[in-house]
This record gives sequence, structure tokens and C-alpha cells, in this order.
Amino acid sequence: MALPTLDPNAPDFTRRYVNLADPRLGALALEASDDFFAPKERMLNPEPAVFVPGKYDDNGKWMDGWESRRKRTAGYDWCVVKLARAGIIKGFDIDTSHFTGNYPPAASIDAASVADGEPDASTHWTEIVPSMALTGNSHHYVEANLSAAYTHLRVNIYPDGGIARLRVYGQPQVDWSAASRTDLIDLAAMENGAYVVAANNQHFGLASALLMPGRGVNMGDGWETRRRREPGNDWAIIALAQPGVIRKIEVDTAHFKGNYPDRCSFQAACVRGGTDSSLVTQAMFWPVLLDEQKLQMDQQHFFENDLVALGPVTHVRFNIYPDGGVSRVRLWGTLA
Repeated sequence: MALPTLDPNAPDFTRRYVNLADPRLGALALEASDDFFAPKERMLNPEPAVFVPGKYDDNGKWMDGWESRRKRTAGYDWCVVKLARAGIIKGFDIDTSHFTGNYPPAASIDAASVADGEPDASTHWTEIVPSMALTGNSHHYVEANLSAAYTHLRVNIYPDGGIARLRVYGQPQVDWSAASRTDLIDLAAMENGAYVVAANNQHFGLASALLMPGRGVNMGDGWETRRRREPGNDWAIIALAQPGVIRKIEVDTAHFKGNYPDRCSFQAACVRGGTDSSLVTQAMFWPVLLDEQKLQMDQQHFFENDLVALGPVTHVRFNIYPDGGVSRVRLWGTLA
């Protein structure tokens, strides 16, 4: 897996919300009108698209994305994507990286909510991104202002061509009404709706990786800050999926060996009002949930008996001392 890159021009929604089109969470490219040159599934790959000079397959130049053949008839090409979770979409990244003479001049996106099964001829599709012009080798960020939750998307390209990656950022919709009030739930799981509000540094790896399912696959699959050359420590603020009482914490430094943090701690609070940006200042003064704990390389650390009883909380500040890389954070708790 290649290291994720932080595009300095990317809007906040790309850092704050989960990619609902991530196959690691269960998203699928179901069907395409044509994927002669490059398979539809490749468009959802979580790692950044790459270009391999001189690499060809039986159908032509190997491209890292979904690419249809040159259309010689009327119409346009499309691909249907099943999202990993039903969710309220906050924005898109239609990425044509490395597609230069073969990108689509325009694209649009339709959405549907299918309770059971997959879309069929009777499915009602709603246009949520009107036809927009695309350029080659570029990220196209589209903010969405939607209130309905959707399960499937149909990406339309006019008339043909290739898209390297499709990212669909949003908040998963989880029915908490039937959830147990006594079972432990990972309140920091991205698939449950948790997200990273802010992090002071994400030079080598995105803080949002902390909330992904499973263990990290390599050192590139985690949050890693640059080497700190001044006093202080690095931190990330996590908005929990639901208010809850945290009972157990896991900090996983998988694959981080010469660059894991020396220590970590947690602060937490029940936040009412304000905005995400205002939390950065507030979080410095939140009460301690877990005092500084020594960390080891490439290891899962569990903390349970040392947690301070703070009652229900909505946000957590994860501190690492002084810097370094962490693969995953789990915050198990009971719903408030």
C-alpha cells in the first residue's frame, strides 16, 4: 500500500469523514457499461493511483483506475457502486490522476437508496452531482449538501474514458435505537460514524487511519507525524460515533518500530455547542481520561484499569509524546 498523501488544497470533508466507497469497509463496484481497458473495481482502491511506464496488458496500456474503450456509438458510460454503509454524503473526489489524453470531458453522479438487494430497472435514481467538466490528471472536489442517506451511486462519464479513483466522503447511518446499552461498542470506529476533528500534524500518514477497521497492513496504514524538533507533543481530536462511557482503550503501534511514540495519553469531554474548529482550543483543557502510558514498538496496548471515570463523553483528544506513528485507536464503551 502506498503512503496516502495530504493534498493541501483538499477541502475539510476529505479529512473529516469516512470514504463510503472504500472496499476495506465493504464497498463494491457492482456493474459498468464498459471497463475494457481497466476494471471498475480498481477505481475504488484505497491507495493513491500510480502510473507505471511501459506496463501493458492484453487490452493496451495498464492504467490504475476504471477505463472504458473509445465509444463509437451514441450514449455514455457508467458504473454502479455499492457504498460500504448507507450514509449522508458530504462530498466527492473524482480523481483523474495519470489520465491525460483519455479522461472523460464530463461526469455526473446519481444516487439511490435500496433497502434490500441491488438496484434494478425499477430503482429510482436522484441526480446529486449535475454534469460537470473534468480535466486530466486532477482531483475534482465536489461538496454535497444532502440530507437523505443513500446506499448506491451511479457514476456517469461523458462519453467515455478513465477515472483513477472515486472517493465518497460521508457519515454512515447507524440505527442506534436497537443497540445494547451494556455491550461494549467501539465508539471510535469510522464505520460507526466517528471521525477525526483535527490533528496538529499528518506529514507521513492521515490521522483518519486510526479509526479504520482491522490492523494496519504496513507502516503507511496509520497516523504518523514528522519528527518534532521543538518542545511539546502531537495530538489528534476524535469525535465519537455516539456519546458514551469509555471502558477500555486500545492503542496499536503495528509496524511502527523506530518511529513509534514514547508515550501516549487521552483527554475527553462531553461537548455541547460550538464548532469543530473551536474544539482545538477547548481540548487542551479537557480532563484526563488516561494519564501518560509507556508504549512499545509494533504492539497492541490495552488500557482498562487506569481509566478515569468521567461519565459520558462525546470527544477525545489523543496525545502522543513527543511524535511518531500509531496504526489504530479503539475506544470501547457503553452508549450513554
